[in-house]
Amino acid sequence: MDVIVCVKQVPEVIDADLKISREGTGIEKEDLVMHINDWDNYAVEEAVCIKETQGGTVTAITIGDDESEDVLRRALAMGADKAIRIDPGERELDGFVISKILAKVIKDLEYHLVLTGVQADDDNSGMVGIMLAETLGLSHAAVVTGVEPEGDLARIRVELEGGMDEVSRIQLPSLLTIQTGINEPRYVSIMGIRKAGKKELTVIPVANLGLSEDDLTPRTRIEEVFLPPETTGAEMIEGDAASVAAELIKIIKEKGVSI
Repeated sequence: MDVIVCVKQVPEVIDADLKISREGTGIEKEDLVMHINDWDNYAVEEAVCIKETQGGTVTAITIGDDESEDVLRRALAMGADKAIRIDPGERELDGFVISKILAKVIKDLEYHLVLTGVQADDDNSGMVGIMLAETLGLSHAAVVTGVEPEGDLARIRVELEGGMDEVSRIQLPSLLTIQTGINEPRYVSIMGIRKAGKKELTVIPVANLGLSEDDLTPRTRIEEVFLPPETTGAEMIEGDAASVAAELIKIIKEKGVSI
């Protein structure tokens, strides 16, 4: 079974001192550590697990500059067979443009499954996977927590609200957006990444894809990014139940809430 998995390099922002860019539409990334998007890491592991049980190949694809090849090397070290980096140049990317670029490359490849992460760590957008499926004309499912290929079908488990899951079958080829927790991504050593350097990695300039200017025009625009305002700490109310309740009612009324 041939699987294509789409990955993205994102900045590590936990415990980082974030600074807004001069334009005010993003954060300064120069001093931030870059790593693979968490959801995509699970997607790569799932693709490799499917290859190990079903046979076939795994192809990892990303859009970015040469530094983003780190996430492709990681995917190759995890068990992917080949990788493709699409160089966007200086073009502005949003979910629409990304889906168009990926679809242009993927449509000429052999595959039974296309996997993406549910969303991206950097912008929390969950649109690329579904838009990519629509562009490719594929059946699709989102927030997938289980995949079991069964010939021309796949038995999938989808996370619903309220702690419920839905189990169904989907016709292949299809696209699935993978949820964290579906598996346990394997450890990747430095030596493994170095060995992965011998595997095939193809670079395609976006200008070589023959996409129209309309396909490469973003449909969304970030107008402003700002840090959340600093607030005071929580106020702890002590006392018996009656006095605590009275104080809560007083605070609520002071905030202008009618009860």
